[in-house]
Amino acid sequence: MQVREILAVKGQALFTIAPGKTLADAVAIMTEQDVGSLVVFDAGRMVGMLTFREVLKALKQAGSAWGGMAVSGIMVNEPTVAGPDMEVDALRRLMVEQHMRYLPVMDGGTLMGVISFHDVARAVLEEQSFENRMLKAYIRDWPAETGGT
Repeated sequence: MQVREILAVKGQALFTIAPGKTLADAVAIMTEQDVGSLVVFDAGRMVGMLTFREVLKALKQAGSAWGGMAVSGIMVNEPTVAGPDMEVDALRRLMVEQHMRYLPVMDGGTLMGVISFHDVARAVLEEQSFENRMLKAYIRDWPAETGGT
């Protein structure tokens, strides 16, 4: 299974924010859309990623003033990205090794979507469930041996 297949099932919804917006703005979008990450866009290109992890770091760093911090001051600059042709096993390994719960998917300079670890787990589970059903159907339809010569 490839990353593009996960994106096809997941859908193309993208949630973005400008680097000059505040963390309060970002948290509002994240909670309204029920997402754990936002892609930071400036002048039509991805410049960073903001996840709930960075928001929590800002809260610890700035205390009650966290909401006024600029997204640009806390976002992950130049985040690791996946390609649409990447196999799911390589994707899982990359996400685990880089300790990333959210990974932007880029096709050249075009952002295709964001894959979460939850999306990967769901896709793998569905793939295994499908394979399991196919194997059971194959076994069930296996021709019975006849006793005789």
